[in-house]
Formats: sequence, structure tokens, C-alpha cells
Amino acid sequence: MAANDASSDDEDWLVDDVSHPVAQGPALAPWKVLVVDDEPDIHSVTKLAIRSVEYAGRGLSILGEMSAEGGFRALQEHPDVALVLLDVVMETEDAGLKLVKRIREELGNKLTRIVLRTGQPGQAPEQEVILGYDINDYKAKTELTAQKLYTTVISSLRSYETLLALERSRQGLSKILEGSSNLYQLHSLREFASGVLKQIGAILNVGTEGILCVAEPRQPDSPDLQVIGGTGMFSDLADSGRIGNNHPVYPMLARAANERRSIFDHPNEVLYFPTQSGREFVVYFTPPWPLTEVERDLLEVYCNRISAAFDNLYFYSQMQRAQEATVVALADLAEYRDNDTGEHVQRVQRWSTAIAQRLKSKGLYVEQITPRFLELIGMASILHDVGKVGTPDHVLFKPGRHDPDERVIMEQHAKVGASILKKSAGLVEGTSYLSMGAEIAGGHHEHYDGQGYPNRRKGDAIPLSARIVAVVDVFDALIHKRPYKEPWPLEEAIKYIQDRSGTQFDPNVIDVFLELVREQPPNSCSSEG
Repeated sequence: MAANDASSDDEDWLVDDVSHPVAQGPALAPWKVLVVDDEPDIHSVTKLAIRSVEYAGRGLSILGEMSAEGGFRALQEHPDVALVLLDVVMETEDAGLKLVKRIREELGNKLTRIVLRTGQPGQAPEQEVILGYDINDYKAKTELTAQKLYTTVISSLRSYETLLALERSRQGLSKILEGSSNLYQLHSLREFASGVLKQIGAILNVGTEGILCVAEPRQPDSPDLQVIGGTGMFSDLADSGRIGNNHPVYPMLARAANERRSIFDHPNEVLYFPTQSGREFVVYFTPPWPLTEVERDLLEVYCNRISAAFDNLYFYSQMQRAQEATVVALADLAEYRDNDTGEHVQRVQRWSTAIAQRLKSKGLYVEQITPRFLELIGMASILHDVGKVGTPDHVLFKPGRHDPDERVIMEQHAKVGASILKKSAGLVEGTSYLSMGAEIAGGHHEHYDGQGYPNRRKGDAIPLSARIVAVVDVFDALIHKRPYKEPWPLEEAIKYIQDRSGTQFDPNVIDVFLELVREQPPNSCSSEG
């Protein structure tokens, strides 16, 4: 152990009578100060001198280590140490200097303030140390009276607080950008609410309990609050969808909604943000400490991003509804011509979605069955026979089998449907109900072996969506009454489908479909969740 000049006789220069101001306010987590020194007396007098120090309403938690290696381990366990009071000479003459490099380089810790203390200043010249090492101060132990040590600690904590605020601001802005991009991808209001609450916790670097409400005016002082998301103790409110005015947090939420501003009154914090689409949101959350000005500013910035994200979500949902309305109108048009198609298209929709979900769960066609594919196929499938609007009545409603000429006319519905939908789909960028509907309308009568119509496509050249609907369409037609036939028994219909695996139908689709039929017979079928 290196012999430093400081001894127990030097305690007087550390413990002169100093009156430290004590900040009043809520109890906060103390600042962590690490003393690394190989002399027990230095630990004792340092703790005695600074134990009552408070800064920004927070006291000190003083940690102690007797070696540079111990100091390194302590910083690994406590990366939030604000200040290290570090001896230079310990296991070796430059143990403290080496620890400085390890803190900055190995741990990547640029925030913790480091004050070097030495009892042998001649061994490590001050100018060389200040220039060569990332430290914040360099003191001879004999310089540090209690008053000077107090000044050093306060200035170091102030510096650490500023750097920490800047780092939190940087990280918070990063979280905001990351979180906002995720919010733009959400297609559900409840998913949106959950994303907002999680992101608030991420920005503050805490796990937080909260509730997100849509505020709707009801009476001047008591807005109606519809709960769309809740975490922790508020999960039940999210399930019920409402928060009554007798609930303890209702007054805070109502006040923010009525005053149209965020309210920061720890431990009750409420964010308020309006949207261009006319909605007003209030978010109640409970951070474990009062928010700093930086954190408040970050959350206000985040509110603006949430507002933009919600408007994007709202307009996206409106566009989706418009597309769905178009699809339903087209399907209704086909149903108007053919009374047998109404319940048929609903069954095709359920079975098609269920098959796609099961194929994905089995790891089949993983590149094709994207979340977007699963979202679209059910609704798109109801357009499979929309081309029948162009089929003459005498052919469409003929009670018996079609002759060859009538068969040619009937088969034209596949091309007609694909053409109508493809033209409409061209007005919408990307994959849509209409573009997938065009694939299905044009391809659901193609055969896996290339012997179908209208283009005699084969195997994977037939869109997967059409291969799925092809099976469901035929099966449903077999087991239900049509103008030209009576319903088939279930087992005969199953055998018919099985016998055409690999010729008319995709074998993978057949296998999955028959699994579903056995699990949920046709009269009680529903899509998988």
C-alpha cells in the first residue's frame, strides 16, 4: 500500500465548521459519490466533511473503495455515480490515472465527474495530468479544506447534472423519433395508446403507470373521458373504456382538458395534446420523481409528435374505411346480380383468412404472407366473383349445366373482374384490397397444373391469394345449394377437394384447409385469432 503524506493528524483541514444550505422539497434519490483511496482515514474524514451536503434537493450516497480495481467494479455496478474522488497513488504509483482511462474508455462513461486527489503532487505534475487525462479537477489533499471540498463537490454535481440533462435530452429525442416512427405504423387506437404510454416511460427511463383518454366535451367543467389505454393499476379502466368523475385521478384529467394544457404537479402529471383532426387527448402518468425542466420539454415535444402520429393514424383509418366501403359496394353489386353469393362471400372471407393464418403459423410461404397480406386477404376475397356483373342473366341463372358456348361466356367473368379491379387499384398506391382482389378475381379459376382459366397459369405463377380462394370457393359451392345442384354431403366434398390436390389445387393449401375443416366443421367455422 503506497504511503501518502496525509495522516490522521490532517483531519482538521477536512472538518472545519462549515454550514451547508439544505434544499427543501420532496425526497429524491441521492447523488452517488464514490471515494477511491487506500487510506481508511481519508474515507472517514471525507464522509464526515460532505455527509450533510445537499444539492438540488438531493443528499449524497457515499460509496467507498480501497483500490483502483475496487473502484472500477463499483462503477460497473453503479454507472450513475455522479462524482469520483480518486487517489492517484494506490496499488501502484499511477493506479488512479489508469483507472481514469478505464472509466472513460472501457466503461464508456463520459458523464461521471472525476476529481483526482494526491498526497504526493510531485509524482504526477498537475499540468501533465490535466492535459493527458479526462478529469475535472486535480487537488493536493492538503489543499482540500472542508469548505473547498464542499465547493468541489457542489461544482462537480452541478456539472454532472448539466451533462446528464444534455444526455437525457439526446436520448429522449432519439426515443421520440424512434417512438414516433413506431406510432405511425400502428393501425389501432388501442395499440396507439399503448405505444404512447410505453414511450413516455422510455423517454423518462422509468417504468411508469398511466392512462390515456380521449376528452369529449359534455358539461363545461366535466368532460367525458373515454379511456383507450392503461398500464399497471389503470389496466381495468382501459377494459371498461370510461373513467367516472368519482375516480381519484379524474379531476386532474378534467382540469388539463378544460384548461387545454399539460399539468405538472408531482406525483400527478398530465400531458394534454390536441390534434388537427379535432380530437383532444390527456395522458395521466406517475413518474417516481418530479420531472426536470428538460424532461418536461421533451414530453411537450413528444406530445407534438403524438398529435401528428394520431392524425396520420386517423387519416389512414379513414382511407382504409373508404377502401373497405368500395370493396363492399362492389361485392354488393355482384350479390345484386346473384342472390346465392351473399352468405357465400362471407364464408369465403372467413375461410380465406383462417387458411392464410394457419399457413403462416406452419412457416409456409413466409415471404408472401406478410402482416399486410393477412390484413387484406379476407376483405379482398369477397371480390372473387365481381366479374359476374358482366355475365348475361340467361347464362348466370341457368338452372342446368352450361353448353360449350355458355361455358365460354361464363368463364369471361374472371377476366372481367380482374380488369375492373385492376383499373380501380391503379388509383391507390401499393397493395390494397382492390389490387389483391384483382389477383383473386383473375386467378381463382386457374389450376395448379396449368389446366385452368383464363390464362392457364401454373403452380406458383398463380398468386397465393387466388390459390387460397380457389379451394374455399369450390368447397363452399359444393356443400351449399345452387340453382344447378343440390348440396353435397361433407365427406364427398372433402374427398373431391383431396382428389384434386396437386392438379386443381395447391397441396399446401389443401392440407391446411382440411385441418381447419376437421377442427371447425363448415356450419361453425370462424377465422383463427
